[in-house]
Amino acid sequence: MTFPFFDTPRDEASQRVAFSGNRIDRQAEARTDDAGERALESPNARLLLFSQGRLFMRVDGDEAFNPYFPRDEASRLAADLKGAVLLGHEDGKPVLAVPSTADIENLPGPLKAIDYRSIYTQGLLQPSELGALAQGAALLAWHESHRFCGRCGSETEMRDGGYKRHCPACGRDHFPRTDPVVIMLAVRGEHCLLGRSPHFAPGMVSCLAGFVEPGETIEAAVRRETQEEAGITVGSVAYHASQPWPFPYSLMIGCYGKAESEAVTMDENELEACRWFSREEVRLMLDNKHPEGYRVPPTGAIANTLIRDWVLAG
Repeated sequence: MTFPFFDTPRDEASQRVAFSGNRIDRQAEARTDDAGERALESPNARLLLFSQGRLFMRVDGDEAFNPYFPRDEASRLAADLKGAVLLGHEDGKPVLAVPSTADIENLPGPLKAIDYRSIYTQGLLQPSELGALAQGAALLAWHESHRFCGRCGSETEMRDGGYKRHCPACGRDHFPRTDPVVIMLAVRGEHCLLGRSPHFAPGMVSCLAGFVEPGETIEAAVRRETQEEAGITVGSVAYHASQPWPFPYSLMIGCYGKAESEAVTMDENELEACRWFSREEVRLMLDNKHPEGYRVPPTGAIANTLIRDWVLAG
């Protein structure tokens, strides 16, 4: 007897999006309270340095970007080693994410502090390095916003190598969070629904998206968000891919939704434009040839994967 869900080999779309290529062995079962401290003692430890939504990188020439630093060099860059989080091990070497208080505008050459979005859109790192960035950035952002206990307000302490915060006052343990976000492409025959938020770059349109609420399934969130933002009723929902998204610690859940209505009633508080586009129009967008200048999000964004795969399936 076979299990039909695994019968047909298919490309795993999640491996084609940015921030998904993480190769770190997290070794979750082996974490201890002093795991980070012990990892820092290794001469092979590799540190990723973060500050204000940016990653420190050594620029060697015009194309070589190295995001890893040994402990001694990290210390000279004002690394807060007490706040180091052990991401795991890669090729037998411990990898840690560390916050820094260095002046990011005056780093010694050849160092630069580059924001995460520019790193992925410009292809400055390899997929595995970009995956490590997502893991480290999300964890450090969570620690920064959860320094105090949500139950009693006392200051908490880092434990389990950075994968837990403990409140010594009331005993409550707090664990890193990931916010689930649905991002969906509603389709109807040979057309798909794309919208535009006010903060988008000129001409860009994308899939609709929204946070999954407590007590809500992914499918229900897809239907609700599409209805709220565009007034479109969605029936069947199909999962396609997911993407870690370190802004600050989300998981984008990419889906297709089968539209059961056509008239768009746009939520003007969320969108400044929303309409149906034909498959041929979207094909022109992917080639940057749309006559009205419309374009889709860059390669690496899960929205691009959802849109591109729909076009190629037609």
